[in-house]
Amino acid sequence: MIGGAADRTKDPLPLERLGTFLRGYVSFLRIERGLSPNTVASYSSDLKRFFASSGTGPLEVSAGTVTDFLSESGTLSKRSQARLLSALRSFFDYLVMEGERKDNPCDSVDSPKLGRHIPSVLSVEEVEAIIESVDLTRSGGIRDRAILEVLYGCGLRVSEASQLKISCIYMAEGFVRIVGKGDKERLVPIGETALDALKDYLAVRPEPQSSQADDILFLNRAGRPLSRVSIFKMVKDQAVAAGIRKEISPHTFRHSFATHMIENGADLRVVQEMLGHESILTTEIYTHIDSSTWQRSVLEHHPRR
Repeated sequence: MIGGAADRTKDPLPLERLGTFLRGYVSFLRIERGLSPNTVASYSSDLKRFFASSGTGPLEVSAGTVTDFLSESGTLSKRSQARLLSALRSFFDYLVMEGERKDNPCDSVDSPKLGRHIPSVLSVEEVEAIIESVDLTRSGGIRDRAILEVLYGCGLRVSEASQLKISCIYMAEGFVRIVGKGDKERLVPIGETALDALKDYLAVRPEPQSSQADDILFLNRAGRPLSRVSIFKMVKDQAVAAGIRKEISPHTFRHSFATHMIENGADLRVVQEMLGHESILTTEIYTHIDSSTWQRSVLEHHPRR
């Protein structure tokens, strides 16, 4: 039990104790749940926003407090509201488990109804146009092309690409070992095109500025690990350079990778393994993208369209 008073109905120091609860909860997520740093940071941020807005202590929050906050959060999308409710539900489950509360106030709160989100994807031609738009003569050009080839060739998350280690690339075997969400490892095949791009980059890779960066593959010009934000900016800049008007991010390459794999006949279970999805239901979204593609094609070419 965090602070012992499981049977209290009122917390005499409602917000002062919040920091203690949050620190314990964050440790629980990291150590016992094994969640990724990004997920932990998102949950923590959502909880802080909720308590700052509601002004209610964690032991005094009721179902009404939660529903009032959600109804007043008009600027939040349904998906953001659902994520915040998920963070709250998890946090109060933790407090119940620790004996700080007898109930979870979110149990009687319904999640917002979400339509199935079909992510934006690039065509093969658009992917090639973005990769070909990289100016290999400029500083960082060879590195940026290698990043794009790996994002699309292996279907990596941007965090997985930024943290990719040289020791995890098995060039002779044609595999890359990825450490994904929750520190779960998976082996992903890597093709010759991406491998060639990596070899070109390794030949000009900057000298690491610290021992911590020795094994990190992608470095900036100063020899420090390349950040996720830098990769986001690079992808958007290259899309503009290629004349692509879609709103894209590094994750768009991951979506495109999965969609093109399934369109070309890859087994759904294989794609699930490559993407590192725990549930095949997550991977199934790409079959819907494929279906929408051929549905549009049928309707566009139907004589009674």
